[in-house]
Amino acid sequence: MRRVALAVAAALVVLSVVPATATAAACEPVDWGSSLKTAVNGSGGTVTDIRSGQHECFDRLVIDTHLAGGGYYVRYTDEVTHVGSGEPVPLRGGAKLFVMAYSPSYDENFDPTYTPADPAEVVDVTGYRTFRQVAWAGSWEGTTDLGLGVRAQLPFRVFTLPDRIVVDVAHQW
Repeated sequence: MRRVALAVAAALVVLSVVPATATAAACEPVDWGSSLKTAVNGSGGTVTDIRSGQHECFDRLVIDTHLAGGGYYVRYTDEVTHVGSGEPVPLRGGAKLFVMAYSPSYDENFDPTYTPADPAEVVDVTGYRTFRQVAWAGSWEGTTDLGLGVRAQLPFRVFTLPDRIVVDVAHQW
C-alpha cells in the first residue's frame, strides 16, 4: 500500500511539472517585440466592432472590419492624443500603445459604422493580466485611433485575419 501511495505521489509530481514546462515554452513570444508594427494593405473597409479577449500568454484586442486586409500602425508612445484636438487621451497602466487602423468608423456618407458606448472604456478589460484600458481617440481621414493602456511595456504583435486587425500583448517578456 505504501509503494502504491509513493508511486501515485511521484506520478502526480511528474504530471504537474510537464504541463508547467510546456506552458512556459508555449508562452515565449516568438517574433514579438516592443517596436513599431505597421502594414499598409489598403483600406480594410469600415470598423464594425472592437472587442477583446484573454488568453493564456497574452491579452488580445480585435478591431472588426467589413473587408479583409486592413492596414495598421501600432507603437508604444508617451502619450496618445485625440484626433483633431490633439488633447491627451487619459490611459491607465505603465505603458501606452497607440493603435491606428486604416479603416474609418464611418461610411462613405459619414454615417457611423461603429460608435463606442463609453469612449473612455471602449471594451471592459477589468481583470485582464496585461490590458488596463482601451480608450477611443477618434476616427478621421480614413483611420480609427485607439489608446491601449497596458501594465508595462511588454512585447506585442499585430496581424490581420479576414475582416479584422488583431493586437496581442504578452503577459511577460
